[in-house]
Amino acid sequence: MAFIPKSTRQKQEVAYKTLYISKKYEEKINQIARENNTSFNNVVVSMIEQCLQGDEQNN
Repeated sequence: MAFIPKSTRQKQEVAYKTLYISKKYEEKINQIARENNTSFNNVVVSMIEQCLQGDEQNN
């Protein structure tokens, strides 16, 4: 199943963090962002939320 990033929603309280990722993953995330007309950040946050929601459902 292909990954689909979440739609942008209303702003909420956030924290700023720096990520160091391989160029391979940067390129893949940029491609997903372009294909879905969204930002790199939105794709990364969507992936994190999806993984954490799946983890919560398994516990």
